[in-house]
Amino acid sequence: MIDGAFARWLASRAGQVLLDLRTEMGFADAGALKSAGDKVSHDLIRTELAKWRPADSVLSEEDEGSRLAWAAEVNTGAVSRLTADRVWIIDPLDGTREFSEEGRSDWAVHVALWARNAPSPHGLVAGAVGLPAQDRVLGTDYPPAYPPMTVEAAAAGERKIRLAASRSRPPVFLTDLAEDVGAHLVPMGSAGAKIAAVVTGEVDAYIHAGGQYEWDSAAPVAVATATGLHASRIDGSALRYNEADPRLPDLLVCRQDLATRLLAALQRHSG
Repeated sequence: MIDGAFARWLASRAGQVLLDLRTEMGFADAGALKSAGDKVSHDLIRTELAKWRPADSVLSEEDEGSRLAWAAEVNTGAVSRLTADRVWIIDPLDGTREFSEEGRSDWAVHVALWARNAPSPHGLVAGAVGLPAQDRVLGTDYPPAYPPMTVEAAAAGERKIRLAASRSRPPVFLTDLAEDVGAHLVPMGSAGAKIAAVVTGEVDAYIHAGGQYEWDSAAPVAVATATGLHASRIDGSALRYNEADPRLPDLLVCRQDLATRLLAALQRHSG
């Protein structure tokens, strides 16, 4: 199975396990459901990667030590993924809070593959974003079509830009930026769900500057750029993955025709 199809298969398998878990446990104990969701999805993905891609390295949110790779007491020379040619970057359950809330569908499974010799600066060569509660998986093996302009958008700016924003941690400058560019905010959970909404045309852009890690954006960025969307840091520089320090605190994903306008606004408001 080629890597893109494998990523889609993994995201789909993990998503079904998470849906089954929600049904089995219910929503009375949110904390227990969150913990169980992280574990069951992580264990499944790690098991299948070990079985089908045993030579590859893995960077997962749920792996012990993932957040410590850059710490002074950790010898980065001993971190095998930094010398590997292929690294799977996964978030077994993105949007854990939303996963634990009955009726919410804005949570995701992220599976991405970084390769040392990839032609793009971000190094991502395959990826899939599972949206189990929406019954869909977006992947690089069959990239979605570039999001169509709606009738309203085509009517020369009569519709405001729609900016996906964190429902719990929106950047403090985002309200001012939205007023500046004539946008309105669309609160959502899960970075994967928000970038997926840009990919499908439900919103026009997603801006985040509140702190994230590589696993929060690798898979959705792989899908977004395969679709033809713009993806960068909020200063316009390239997103880079499989770094020694996996913190990747900010990003912009948007329609290509909005990138220059939004990056200019970010210069005015994010400083």
